Amino acid sequence: MNKTLFEEKWTVIRGQINAKWSLMVEYDLLKVDKAEVKFDKFVTMLQTKYGHTRQKAKEEVAKLWAEYEAKNKSKA
Repeated sequence: MNKTLFEEKWTVIRGQINAKWSLMVEYDLLKVDKAEVKFDKFVTMLQTKYGHTRQKAKEEVAKLWAEYEAKNKSKA
């Protein structure tokens, strides 16, 4: 998932976060909401809260989006 897609789909992604990452609380998500580059802010938070490398955090975001798309394509 690239930064542009993340920015465009942030509200959708935001709705999926609590089911996958319970350590991400509303306060954290509000910080991302206010960030100029939401993707970078969110990836940094994943790194901090879960101890992921930057690459692993990016992979986790991509995985979340892939799961979301697969689930919603099956509904169509």
